[in-house]
Amino acid sequence: MSDDLLATAAAAEPAEGLRAVRALHTLADRLEALHVERARQAGWSWQQIAECLGVSRQAVHQRYGKRFG
Repeated sequence: MSDDLLATAAAAEPAEGLRAVRALHTLADRLEALHVERARQAGWSWQQIAECLGVSRQAVHQRYGKRFG
């Protein structure tokens, strides 16, 4: 799947490439949420999660705090 998506993202046709980029963003968002949830269930702090994601504690808490508080 990822090889096909990568090939599509690199397509010469802008519409195909942009749809693939959107699909990659969606996949990345879902994976991030999954692992933030797992980290919170494992007792990780917002700071630990933020450091792994390379963002501020405030940013990750703002995005996921209500879901995985």
